[in-house]
Amino acid sequence: MSGMRRICLITTGGTIASRRESKSGHVVASLSGPDLRSMLHDPLEGIELTVDEFCNIGSYAIDLPLCFRLAKHIQRKLEEGFDGVVVTHGTDTMEESAYMADLVVEAGKPVVFTGAQRAADEPDPDGPRNLTDAIRLAASDEAHGLGALICFEQEFHAARDVTKSHASRVDAFISQEHGKLGEVDGDRIVVHRRPVLRRTYRAKDVVPQVELIRIALGMDGRYLRFCAGNGATAIVLEGFGRGNAPPALGAAATELAGQGLPVVMTSRCQRGRVKPVYGNGGGKTLAEGGVIFAGDLSGHKARILVSVLLGAGYEGQRLRAEIEYLGG
Repeated sequence: MSGMRRICLITTGGTIASRRESKSGHVVASLSGPDLRSMLHDPLEGIELTVDEFCNIGSYAIDLPLCFRLAKHIQRKLEEGFDGVVVTHGTDTMEESAYMADLVVEAGKPVVFTGAQRAADEPDPDGPRNLTDAIRLAASDEAHGLGALICFEQEFHAARDVTKSHASRVDAFISQEHGKLGEVDGDRIVVHRRPVLRRTYRAKDVVPQVELIRIALGMDGRYLRFCAGNGATAIVLEGFGRGNAPPALGAAATELAGQGLPVVMTSRCQRGRVKPVYGNGGGKTLAEGGVIFAGDLSGHKARILVSVLLGAGYEGQRLRAEIEYLGG
């Protein structure tokens, strides 16, 4: 890295900005942006850090419109001339906000999400180290062109692939069979691979009425039809294995797809991709009935993608083509 780098630290709350209230015992997001900046242990030479307080809430309270506004806010900060952006965010939905930014932020400059599993007033908080590493990563030459990233416990991951795998441990984020992109080793950034399945979209807004349904043994089509009759603009399914469903639910899915409602199939398995293979009501039957298969995208990432594509005006075959491409 050469020359002074201007990094914008956008704060949104989350555990990294949380303390335990003495009266209620609740852990709540209460630290300000300057408070977070004061947590840094290292001087971070060559980096000019500007704090921007976007919101201060738990990430479980973030919805699709707010997530989209955050992505657009990141874009504006990069357009203002910052060399990179770091976003502090709760871990519950960090991977969804990161993927939203990956799909919406057009600049090739680094966008790095980070946070903490331990509150700021715990004896051994992980936030300060994660934040220091994320700032170093955002200021590096190596992070350019990687898209939105999550930096946690000295590793960084592609927004498309990363998921929170543990509810409480500090090494919470993994990228399943794809693997991390690299690691932060002190002041050194090491990149092991670069993501390929990336596109950005000029969406004016997102369409939030995209439902996500996890399929379980013996489910029927009542909930799908309920969603379709109550404003759903698309339905994402987390199916069995390669993308299968109970016959009654599958019949409802193909019925709705035939009526023009986008129905997208993902797998509830942690690894592997959906593929229409089985007949007699399985994935092959669903695909022939118009259900879109989303490769190895997780259900919640597919939901983000569909909401952005609908907001960008994609429909019909164009919508299908984008989902199938980014699904891999």
